[in-house]
Amino acid sequence: MAREQLSSAAYSWHAFAERQDLAAALAGHVAGRLTDAIAERGTALLAVSGGTTPAKFFASLSSIPIAWNKVTVTLVDERCVPVSSPRSNAGLVAANLLQNAAATARFVPLYQEAESIGDMWEAADSRMLRSLPWPLDVVVLGMGTDGHTASFFPDADNLEKLLDPSSERVVFPVHAASAGEPRLTLSLARIVRAGFLALHIEGEDKRKAFESAMASQPRKPIRAVLDAAERPVEVFWAP
Repeated sequence: MAREQLSSAAYSWHAFAERQDLAAALAGHVAGRLTDAIAERGTALLAVSGGTTPAKFFASLSSIPIAWNKVTVTLVDERCVPVSSPRSNAGLVAANLLQNAAATARFVPLYQEAESIGDMWEAADSRMLRSLPWPLDVVVLGMGTDGHTASFFPDADNLEKLLDPSSERVVFPVHAASAGEPRLTLSLARIVRAGFLALHIEGEDKRKAFESAMASQPRKPIRAVLDAAERPVEVFWAP
């Protein structure tokens, strides 16, 4: 059950006592939005994040019996590593989301093996991604304690371009020392046009980081997303 619900002009805050309760509630919201999109236009487009936080949410969502054969799933961002790597977001999605009822969903990755990060970027920003049924119906973001979301790291060498809400790019390459390996990420412009935009965070450290990002200057990447979003972001949190 929700422990508290707060709101502001930029976001609505949904807090849960248990992480499993959060996972079930978020999965229900996402499944409902996907179902509405399918009813309206015959298809739905979902972008999800990786990391350690979303596994329970993925498992809950995968068991909800919607028309998954009409859903396309892609990633908010990806590390430039093979799908066999434990750091691959595509591998995480395959193992935890594209199972059960959701096994019939179509998956479109960001990362494809190439000789250089530039080639990877061009492949990711190719006709395959551009031909998806934009705008995104649902985006589920995560957040780091440094205030980054997607792969919008504060020390990224192209952060201004990443956070340009008028960009026509689908995907950008990311080089940031704090990111570890090179990454690919959806542009902010693609993320903030989503019909339903959620932020999934867990732990007291993430709550404090979010509160700090809402109040601090200079503006952190998660705040840039909330400021540019076309509708309030739904924040789901559990300790």
